[in-house]
Amino acid sequence: MGRKLKIAISCGGTGGHIFPGLATAFELRERGHDVTLWMAGKDIESDAVKDWPGPIVTIPSEGFQFGISIRSVLTFIRLFKAYRLALETMRVAKPDVVLAMGSYASFGPVRAARKLKIPYVLHEANLLPGRAVAFLARHADTVAVSFEKTRFYLKHGKIETTGMPLRKELRRASTVSSRVREEGDLLRILVMGGSRGARTLNEVIPKAIAAASEKDVAIEVEHIAGLQDSDTIQAIYSDAGVTATVHHFVQHMENIYPKVDLAICRAGAATCAELSSFALPALLIPLPTAVRDHQTGNARVLQDFCAADVIAEEDLTASWLRDYLVNVSQNPERLERMAAAMKNRAQPNAAGLLADLLENVGGA
Repeated sequence: MGRKLKIAISCGGTGGHIFPGLATAFELRERGHDVTLWMAGKDIESDAVKDWPGPIVTIPSEGFQFGISIRSVLTFIRLFKAYRLALETMRVAKPDVVLAMGSYASFGPVRAARKLKIPYVLHEANLLPGRAVAFLARHADTVAVSFEKTRFYLKHGKIETTGMPLRKELRRASTVSSRVREEGDLLRILVMGGSRGARTLNEVIPKAIAAASEKDVAIEVEHIAGLQDSDTIQAIYSDAGVTATVHHFVQHMENIYPKVDLAICRAGAATCAELSSFALPALLIPLPTAVRDHQTGNARVLQDFCAADVIAEEDLTASWLRDYLVNVSQNPERLERMAAAMKNRAQPNAAGLLADLLENVGGA
């Protein structure tokens, strides 16, 4: 390593921005750099960064609003305040380079960095760039992306495909060989919809699995239900004689992924990266309310790799899913091909590549 850098990482707002930012922060800290996390003051952040040993700066922020309304005016005022506060803070402890993981939380730190002529790097997790990245990209030194095809949706002269940084625990667990399913074995399924996207999945999937079990498909389930009533979901599985563990939330997914054969889930960028890392085939059901329908874009990339199947939520029925599961259980070689394809698109060193990029931009 060359000289020691002071690096600011703006990764507040949601888990999809916090965790990859945190993974990169730990990588940089291990390399001997001074790293400060810049957060947005949201409730989710305190638990997510509780094990971070370095400094944290909080700049209260709010998402972009479009159109002419009182709310959009108030949002503009709050974003301007975030910029002014970030500028005051950054002048005192001027970093050598700034990494922004996207979202509205990036606006204040990035605009302050530009004002102070500090180079900054943006990271876009999804195939389709978010509003913040698209807005802030013009003056970025580099834009790092998780999906190679993102370069077709973003105008910038320097785009680097680094992948989606994952926590070290996930990276380590993904190197352990997963079990190989033979014909006649239990089909072990992971169901997860995320905190905002679980309702439809919770309603349809247990019924479909119960129906598949009536067709003599031996199934075992790990179901992450989010905040909804897990007792109702558990009762459906129990009545059907299906062995199932229903969770509200799982902190350590590295304990779940290696034990299952198929995931039925949404298609957020972090989920897609984790599925790839663990070579886990998936049936993806994109969240239809996602901004710019970005989850469908993510899902189609994995489908194009022959690593996942995709169905729109509006087309998902219990009878369709029952038939899908019956077919999957009878064709273990298809799951093997999907697993191999999923592994081929894994980017296990994403945190390292993003850290390399920051060192280059920062002049280490």
